[in-house]
Amino acid sequence: MELQLTHLKKSFEEKVVLKDATFTFEKGKIYGLLGRNGAGKTTLFNCLAGELKADEGEAVLREEGKERRLTSNQVGYVFSTAILPEFLTGYEFIKFYMEVNQKTIQKDRTIDAYFELIKMNEEDRHSLIKGYSHGMKNKIQMLMFLIAKPPIILLDEPLTSLDVVVALEMKHLLKEIKKDHIIIFSTHILQLATDLCDEIVALSDGTLELLDHEMLHDSHFEEKLVQILSEEDVHVKNA
Repeated sequence: MELQLTHLKKSFEEKVVLKDATFTFEKGKIYGLLGRNGAGKTTLFNCLAGELKADEGEAVLREEGKERRLTSNQVGYVFSTAILPEFLTGYEFIKFYMEVNQKTIQKDRTIDAYFELIKMNEEDRHSLIKGYSHGMKNKIQMLMFLIAKPPIILLDEPLTSLDVVVALEMKHLLKEIKKDHIIIFSTHILQLATDLCDEIVALSDGTLELLDHEMLHDSHFEEKLVQILSEEDVHVKNA
């Protein structure tokens, strides 16, 4: 399975955010999407998830010799700030989510078994989401895509503000499930990307560039990344 992005472009009035985003993502890998603040990482995710419409270009999913345009139901999007119904308990929300999507999900686990996957105890799963920590809310978001099993999983800075234990649990969980998905992980933290990701993709000046995998754990890797991301300032000044 591959996700092929071809010449994706997106502007907001005079500001060009995605200039020519072209790249192929492969199943079984976690991709780290690195870019400076405002580089367009969230814009790219919103275009892929159907939250925004790209001005030009397309995103195509290729699987078993077939090719089809990417649709929102093929994408699981974990936002940096969770958007959940705080008047429900975690258990009530997941039960509701499974009932609404019963025609498309595989009923291979009970609700409690799913909560065991994300290591949420019984007391917490029956507490109101309103009282959840940021980390617990992110666990609920991740549980949604574990249930729905979309081929594409987008994670927008989901581990940045989590405590050490929860972040480690989420890293292990992502590594366990990556064989069945294309996972794209947006972050501006280099160490987090090198710890978790199989490939690093830089978003700079509205384009995507795969960085040399051989340099991933090399001291020169950071220098190369800084050089690429710094070039965006030069392009802006010369525009």
